[in-house]
Amino acid sequence: MFDRATRLRIRRSFKRSRRQVEDIGYQAEEQLERHVIRRINKFGSVWRFVASWLILCGLAITLGVYQIRGLSVYYQTTQPISGGTFTEGIIGTFTNVNPLYAAGAVDTSVSRLVFSGLLRYDQKNRLAGDLAEGWKADESGRIYTVTLRDKLRWHDGQPLTSDDVLFTYQTIQNPDAKSPLLSSWAGIKVEAISAREIRFSLPNGLASFPYSLTTGIVPKHKLKNIPVAELRSIRFNTADPIGAGPYKWEAIEVVGDNAAEREERIALLPNEYYQLGKPKLQRFVVRTFREEKKLLEAFESRELTAMAGLESVPDNIENQTGVITHSITTTNQVNVFLRLSSGPLADVKVRQALTMATSLGEVVADLGYPVVTSRSPLLDGQPGYDRTLLQLSFDQVAANKLLDEAGWTKGADGIRTKDNQKLQFKLFSQSTSDYRAIAAKLQQQWSKIGADAGVELQEDADLQNTITYHTYDALLYGISIGVDPDVFVYWHSSQADPRLTSRTNFSEYKSTVADKALEEGRTRTQAQLRAIKYRPFLEAWRQDAPAISLYQPRLIWVSRGEVHQFNLQVINGASDRYNNVHNWMIREAKVTNQN
Repeated sequence: MFDRATRLRIRRSFKRSRRQVEDIGYQAEEQLERHVIRRINKFGSVWRFVASWLILCGLAITLGVYQIRGLSVYYQTTQPISGGTFTEGIIGTFTNVNPLYAAGAVDTSVSRLVFSGLLRYDQKNRLAGDLAEGWKADESGRIYTVTLRDKLRWHDGQPLTSDDVLFTYQTIQNPDAKSPLLSSWAGIKVEAISAREIRFSLPNGLASFPYSLTTGIVPKHKLKNIPVAELRSIRFNTADPIGAGPYKWEAIEVVGDNAAEREERIALLPNEYYQLGKPKLQRFVVRTFREEKKLLEAFESRELTAMAGLESVPDNIENQTGVITHSITTTNQVNVFLRLSSGPLADVKVRQALTMATSLGEVVADLGYPVVTSRSPLLDGQPGYDRTLLQLSFDQVAANKLLDEAGWTKGADGIRTKDNQKLQFKLFSQSTSDYRAIAAKLQQQWSKIGADAGVELQEDADLQNTITYHTYDALLYGISIGVDPDVFVYWHSSQADPRLTSRTNFSEYKSTVADKALEEGRTRTQAQLRAIKYRPFLEAWRQDAPAISLYQPRLIWVSRGEVHQFNLQVINGASDRYNNVHNWMIREAKVTNQN
């Protein structure tokens, strides 16, 4: 218990605290009265001032945001960046990625992605180094020396040296390998001078030789222990290839319940060892389609980034937002080859008349898209091309007169006859919409001079058989010429020899003048001298009319959205669309400018 003195102290302390609280309360009431109650009548004028400032600040902030966005174009731009999966659809079938055997649209495409050659074509279709850093020829044009880049590697990390190059070409030259490239390498000696140098010794000078060095190189360490006769059918070719190209093999998947719906899906990854720099895309997928309809359906459903192999693009796809159609001129040429050993076509007057009865303008107009017309065995711009030595010009009146003078008379049916032989022949071609339209127009034009041309359109496999055995009178067909004007294989009489596996002289043209000019022209490296040497060939070709040149076909390549760095104007073949594939990009992002 507290004593009396303690209780009194506590009571005094409590009273003192209560008075302090009361004093604080009185002071708070006085301050509230002075600063709030007495000034509340002035709030009406103050709030308008405050609101005005708030609105002004908000407007300034809004204008600042818009200004920043408007000025962003000066310090930020949309630029392509690495990454993304690129899926390309192709019409055809995958059978072999090995560059020693690859044939057809799909095989050559995949092979080009997986394997690299010594040389390649750049964006302007000029020859450039790939595995090779350089090449040179001696004064005779017979000895070529190629120098490899330093520190080359295969997809598996193993070194790539001149031994691999030597192994590749010696395998091609081995008849047991049965490579379709065998004939083009006959008589050429290949030597490995050092780990980085290879020497090619040719039996004769050949200006076009460097263009044959674009063939993909295969790895010796993977194939050296396999019997040469078995190379065409090994697992390496379809499921486990090792190359040095921009993309390396990841996997292959085959889907589809029947042959018509079957589809191969080939997934590739960027090659970190690629000599021109690691590709920008994260993955490249090739999908094959047996039918154009299935390809278009996959593109419409946005399963594909791009597609190749179309003859034309349907309007419903071409008009879609974001779809870009690339029409790329090729250094190929579509001709009508007139077989000189076939009935009425053996008569040079008939061949000349057919040439003069052919209106190129009308023929290409039926294609429905623009193409570059061709009137010479050489392409415009090539060394030797001469505008004064083109095939005979369109002149239907002169064509009729020529046949009249040559003794070909028109009968009641409008068909000409000479010595009881009618001016009738069969024109063979592939069963495609383009060739169908061209053949129909040619048939119509030739009928006006009394020539009866029957048209026989075949599927590709059947047509190849027809071509192999030359069982046609006339052939509407496309050939690959390339950058160099060496057309020896198509017009030299040696290439019509029935003993050859591949007779590429489709007209069976034989001319001693043309032969000599072709032989001399291909051995000269100076453009002006080559032009002089080729002139007699052009004169003979014009006069003998072994074929009718029509146009340079195009490659149609359709993409959904822009593919950055894809800006080709002219290519040699369909797989050359990959000339710059390691730099392709499909993704974009805002990037701050460094300047």
